[in-house]
Amino acid sequence: MEFDKDLRSVQEVRDLLAQARKAQRALAVMTQEQLDAITAAISRAGAQHARRLADMAVEETGFGRKEDKEIKNRFAAVTLYEAIRDQKTHGILAEDREHRTVDIGVPVGVVAGLVPSTNPTSTVIYKAMICMKAGNPIVFSPHPGAANCIQETVNVIRRAAEEAGAPAGAISCITTPTIEATNALMRHDTTRLILATGGAAMVKAAYSSGTPAIGVGAGNGPAYIHHTANVEQAVKRILDSKTFDNGTICASEQSVIMEARMEPAVKAALRAQGAYLLDEEETKQLSRFILRANGTMNPAIVGKSVATVAQLAGLNRVPPSARVLVARETGVGKGHPYSSEKLGLILGCFVEPNEEAVLNRCIEILEWEGAGHTFSIHTEDEQVAKRFAAAVPASRVLVNTPSALGGIGATTCLFPALTLGCGAVGGSSSSNNIGPLDLINIKRVAWGVKELEELRGGSPLSTATCTVDEALLNRLVEQIMGRLR
Repeated sequence: MEFDKDLRSVQEVRDLLAQARKAQRALAVMTQEQLDAITAAISRAGAQHARRLADMAVEETGFGRKEDKEIKNRFAAVTLYEAIRDQKTHGILAEDREHRTVDIGVPVGVVAGLVPSTNPTSTVIYKAMICMKAGNPIVFSPHPGAANCIQETVNVIRRAAEEAGAPAGAISCITTPTIEATNALMRHDTTRLILATGGAAMVKAAYSSGTPAIGVGAGNGPAYIHHTANVEQAVKRILDSKTFDNGTICASEQSVIMEARMEPAVKAALRAQGAYLLDEEETKQLSRFILRANGTMNPAIVGKSVATVAQLAGLNRVPPSARVLVARETGVGKGHPYSSEKLGLILGCFVEPNEEAVLNRCIEILEWEGAGHTFSIHTEDEQVAKRFAAAVPASRVLVNTPSALGGIGATTCLFPALTLGCGAVGGSSSSNNIGPLDLINIKRVAWGVKELEELRGGSPLSTATCTVDEALLNRLVEQIMGRLR
């Protein structure tokens, strides 16, 4: 009997999860050294194939720039690896002899990895690496618009991981991506955690699945150029960030905000560095093209060049040399499309009368869309940076750096990651830059230090240093790991 596409895709998910469950049993009893060897192999393979996979991603999706996609692949393969190489994720993580406690890291289990079309290959490398470091199998659900490059990336790192000792089924990917398959993957009893990177609807579906999830909301970060900033340097950083991979990183700037006294200098710097400032008529013309009728972002602008966007929107006066389109915006919310996330080469521009109005506008923008994600500020006044950081609803506050690259930890010392949690304010279960330590559970072993009589008012038990029986503790760890089989 020939099943239709949806039924075939759901059956494939069940088969992949059965294989992942077997792999989980093998990974759970591996040593930290064995998991580290697998992680290192993924790093090497990702770096070796970084350009080829970048080329595939751009050719298949039409989003971004090949050279920047290669940088993102190398960031996931190399920069991330350097950050997690020496992390302890498995077995005894910490021992407090004074308080008689031991922390033991255990894998969470099978992970469902949702992969977007904007950052397809780098996301696969990143998620596979943090899962293997933590001892978790991962089953990828690819965006249909990037299925081929995602599948090839999975094949590259799967082969490398298995040659380094990973069990079969530890890294796999749905080959017939459908909504039904993704829902089946997220809702299956075998799936223990969802790593959701994608559109708002997909992230919401992940949190509604009944399975624990780490999802990320929309980015809509405003960039404030303070009067103490080096304006030319601030504009350079903003344009470098916005043009990186044609604006497809969700931490990239979506609007520039300034006080009225800064408007002439900022706009002069924008023009000098290749931004095209739309006039009032052009602003209206492009505004009708940014969003679809239902209020969601028009995919035609995502990751496209300025020339492509200008042609599609009928903007005939935009020069071929233009790097970014900048449009004046005066409001936030429905009817103000430049106040929303634009994963392309378009920036909104807000001019406010004073600093207090700037702060209120930044809060308003983030609360409209992008709460909990990222905010950037360019200033030489540390106290101003701290004041804004305390007030804005953002999990990442970036000072004097390109926001797209600073948010993911490429130009800052934040943890290098391609899944950026937005915290409770953004509807996310974490505000972290997600890494292996977010993908383990910690069992805590605690020796008794008091008896009931002491709780009823007796003298406290001495907190003398406890000598832990190492052999007993090792047997305990083995028993705990065995329960995961």
